[in-house]
Amino acid sequence: MNSRTDWADLPAPVRAQAVAEVGPVVDWEPVGSGLNCRLAVHLYTEDGSCRFVKGVPEDDAHGVAGQGREVAVSRVAAGVVAPVLWSRLCGGWDLLVFQCVGDQHVDLTAGSRDVDLVAETLHRAQGLKATGLAVPRLAERFEGFLDEDGLRLLDGEALLHTDTNPHNMIPYLSQVYLVDWAMAASGPAWVDVAYTAVRLMEAGWPAAGALEWAAGFRSWREADPRAVAAFVSASCRQWEAMVGPVDCRPSNRRFEALLTAVHA
Repeated sequence: MNSRTDWADLPAPVRAQAVAEVGPVVDWEPVGSGLNCRLAVHLYTEDGSCRFVKGVPEDDAHGVAGQGREVAVSRVAAGVVAPVLWSRLCGGWDLLVFQCVGDQHVDLTAGSRDVDLVAETLHRAQGLKATGLAVPRLAERFEGFLDEDGLRLLDGEALLHTDTNPHNMIPYLSQVYLVDWAMAASGPAWVDVAYTAVRLMEAGWPAAGALEWAAGFRSWREADPRAVAAFVSASCRQWEAMVGPVDCRPSNRRFEALLTAVHA
């Protein structure tokens, strides 16, 4: 995660631009976790409303591109994402203002009601298409870890979040919102189900229970076993390259458990 810039340390013209959009600010609170951005803050205004503001320096090409994807996704994913109310480049910063949907994160442990809410949101997201959106192919992420045939197996038209960790899933008013779409990609619809099943295992679920949960999604039940095998192989090889052959083992065991479902 990038080091954070405090709201009070932003250039005055940048703060003024944000205030002009949200209204007079009476208090603010930094958001400290789960976001790949330099600025993340809740602003509380005179009229009692809350807005979530995130931003990156204008010269952070990767960050600006990620925020652009969030804006694009917000236009097609109502009811799944927190709405983007405003976006602008000003004073050397790229800013986004969101409707505030709370600051809690989902509990993915077995028995948590949040797990059902996550499933409901993912079911809604299954119908989202990446067509016309400037998002990369999931396969591009795994270049160097798969051959061309393997990469083609991960092509698809579904709009994917690809980072369904608990910090990116916020329960609010009886539903869960998927936030931080900076890593959005196109690919097979079952991929976000697979990523979330891995997160359930990470939260203490036995592999069999997480795979039973995943089987509630048609896309997972109908997933091409060859594509799942390619996804697992690439994910494991990529993780090993990132953290080394020892530290990768716990995560890779969870990914490898996905194979027991499609090869059963």
